[in-house]
Formats: sequence, C-alpha cells, structure tokens
Amino acid sequence: MTPRNETPRSAAPQRLQKLMAAAGLGSRRALEKVIESGEVMVNNEPATLGATVREGDTVTYGQRRWKVASKALSHRTLIYNKPEGEVTSRSDPDGRPTVFDRLPRLHNQRWVAVGRLDLNTTGLLLLTTDGELANAMMHPSSNVDREYACRVRGEASPKQLQALREGVKLDDGPARFSDIQPAGGSGENHWYHVTIMEGRNREVRRLWDSQGLVVSRLKRVRYGAAFLPKRLLVGKWHEVEARDHRVLREDVGLSGPASGLVLQGLRGKVGGPAGKKTRGRRKPAPGKRRRR
Repeated sequence: MTPRNETPRSAAPQRLQKLMAAAGLGSRRALEKVIESGEVMVNNEPATLGATVREGDTVTYGQRRWKVASKALSHRTLIYNKPEGEVTSRSDPDGRPTVFDRLPRLHNQRWVAVGRLDLNTTGLLLLTTDGELANAMMHPSSNVDREYACRVRGEASPKQLQALREGVKLDDGPARFSDIQPAGGSGENHWYHVTIMEGRNREVRRLWDSQGLVVSRLKRVRYGAAFLPKRLLVGKWHEVEARDHRVLREDVGLSGPASGLVLQGLRGKVGGPAGKKTRGRRKPAPGKRRRR
C-alpha cells in the first residue's frame, strides 16, 4: 500500500509485449507475432517488435484502446539460505539443481537474484520481484557491503591480514576486505568474518588465496541491510515483510514506493464515437482458444 504522503515514482519504460501479457492479452510469444503483423498500434503508429512504452502512451489492439499508466506495485522479497551444490541461475546445462527450484511460483512476475553465490558457497541469497531494488543493490555506486563467514586452513599472520585490508592485486584488478574479524577456531582451521564492498567472481576465495591460505568453507551472512536469520534452515526461504523491503530500498537511496507500468482500458470503440462502449464479439487474445 502506498503511504498517503508519498506518490509512486515514475516507472521505467517497459517492453510492449511484456506489458500486454501482464494485462492478460496473451502469451509474450504470441503477442510478439501480433506485433510483427502490424495489428498493434502505439500512439496511433504501428508498433515494432522490441518497442518500449512509457507512461502516457496509448496502445490499440483488436478494436480496444489502453493508456499506459504508472502504478504503485506490491513486490515480494525472499531471503534464501542456499546450500552447497545449487547454482544461482534459472537452468544449468549440466542438470545441477538451481536456487530457483525451491522458490514459490509467481504470476506475471519473476524472481531476480541479487548477486550470485558460487556452487560451493552457502548462506544468504536475496531474491526479489523488485528489479529496481536488485539493480541498485548490485551496482558498484551503491557501495553495498557483503559479509561472509570464512573457515580458513591455517591461521593468518598479522602481516597477511594487513595486506588483505590494504589491498592486493588480483587478475581482474585490485581488491581488499574492508573489515576482517577473527571468529575463533583452533588447530588447522580458523574462522574469520570478512566484509567486502563488491561481488566479483570468487573474490573472497581469491583474496585469501593471494596470501597462500585456502578457504575450506564460505557462507554469506549479510548483504547490505539484510541478515541471514539464525533459525532459517539450509534450503529454506524467509519472506521479508513490507516494511523491511522498504528499508532495503531506502538503504540504496531509492525514495518512494516501487512502481511499474500497467494498461488502463479506455472507453469507446476505436474509430467510433467517444464514450460509447464497444458492442459485439471481442477478438480473442492471441494464444487463447475461443470457448464454444
């Protein structure tokens, strides 16, 4: 729900077929064919495949007309406790399980992973339907920190820890931990909590490797303002409440509620007198069979 003292932000432009599919006019694939055939008009001009629309545009199809409007959206965000052996992608050519296999199904929305965790890294993975939030949290300019619990074989010397704080040169550029806190351990294994400000591929492991130390276990416990709940079992997810979703947005400088584009029907038959409802049989949406 949008607070009374706030208005939704202007939504970003959106692909025409995606917006029409969300309005229940057919599947995206079928709508792409309809657009290619020239049956859809945007602002009284034939639409082209891949075209985007923005707030205030008009869309015409099948003797009906819509206005593109911005509307406050209700988004969902999950904290998932990722186990080892799952990949952070929607499908895997090797047939390995993905983090998306366990998530609740959505209608006219999709889960977006905020960052990635490699195959052998466990812990906190944020997934959201708020694409604006996901992009902001992953963008380097937002300076969102990530905290990991690392089990390292051997004990790092003060000189090695200083090097990791000050920065070392990796194959893809300089990198460092913004904070390192010893977290116990004895014998061969020692635990550390480290914080990093970016999410390059296997960066935490490569930083330790630069000092000749091997990470035997790696778990993400925090991403920005989101913490991994202590009682959340591995392979399970926890849904973030609306007020906490709002905190995540504010933490990366996103003011106002999330908004998106929708199609609002306009009265009157295309080409006929304004204000009169269209009579007669409606053209079936592409990809849908007419009931008999």
